[in-house]
Amino acid sequence: MNGRSAVRLERLREALKNGGTIQLADAAALCGVSEMTIRRDIAASNGAIVSFGGHLVMADNPQFAAAYNLNAQKDRYAGAKQRLCEAAAAMVEEGDTLFIDCGTTLMPLCALLPRDMTVTIVTYALNVANAFSQRDMPNMRLVVLGGLYYASSQSFGGQDVTTAIRRLGINKAFLSAAGVQADKGASCFHFHEVAPKQAAIENAERCILVVDESKLDVMRAAFFAELPDFDVMLTSGDAGRAWQTRVAGEGAPAIQVV
Repeated sequence: MNGRSAVRLERLREALKNGGTIQLADAAALCGVSEMTIRRDIAASNGAIVSFGGHLVMADNPQFAAAYNLNAQKDRYAGAKQRLCEAAAAMVEEGDTLFIDCGTTLMPLCALLPRDMTVTIVTYALNVANAFSQRDMPNMRLVVLGGLYYASSQSFGGQDVTTAIRRLGINKAFLSAAGVQADKGASCFHFHEVAPKQAAIENAERCILVVDESKLDVMRAAFFAELPDFDVMLTSGDAGRAWQTRVAGEGAPAIQVV
C-alpha cells in the first residue's frame, strides 16, 4: 500500500467511524479519485473496510455482523470434526510449523498432537491458543498473533496479524471455512478473518482446507480463497463423497473424505 492509498483509507475510516455507510461514488468524490481506485484501496485494507451493495462500511460494524456465535457452533457435527482433525493430525510431522485457523472445526486438533512432538503452533485464535497453552507439550512453541480482538470468533485481526504471518516460515496451514463452493471457493462469516487466512495460504508450503459436510455448497459473505489455492481438502459424510466425485479434476485439491 502506498502513502496516498493509506491517506485515502484513513479519510474513509474517519467518515465511517460512527457506524455509517458511504456510497462508493461518494467515497470516490470524497477522496478525489475514481471508483476503481477506491476498490483497490479497499482490497488493500486487510478487510477493515468492505463493500455491501455499492456502500462502504467498516467490517466490525455490528449492524452488518454475521449471525455467528462460536459457542453455538461447538457441538455441531462434533463427530465429523473429530474425524477430520484425526486425519489432519496424521499429516503433521516432527519439526513442523503449523498455522491453525480460528473457529471450532480445528479445536480437536489441539488435543491430538503427541505430547513429545517438536512443533511450532501459529494462531490468531484465542480458543486455539488457550487449548495449546493448557497442554503439557515440552517441545512445543506457541506463537499467538495479537491485534484487535473480535469476541464473536475469539480471534484477532489487523495489520499486525498479517504482517507477522508473512514473516514466519509455515510448513502446513490448516484452514477452516464457513462455506465452500466448487466454482466460488471458500468463504467465512467475518471479514477480519480474510487477510490472516490469505496470508497463511500465500506463505505456507502446504495448505489444507478442513470442512465438515454442512459447509459444502454453502456461500458466506467473505470469500478468501479459490479451491485450487489448497493442496488438500478434508471433508466428511455422503455429501463429501459426492463432492469427491464431482469436483475432482485438474486444479482441484486432493479431496479426502472421513
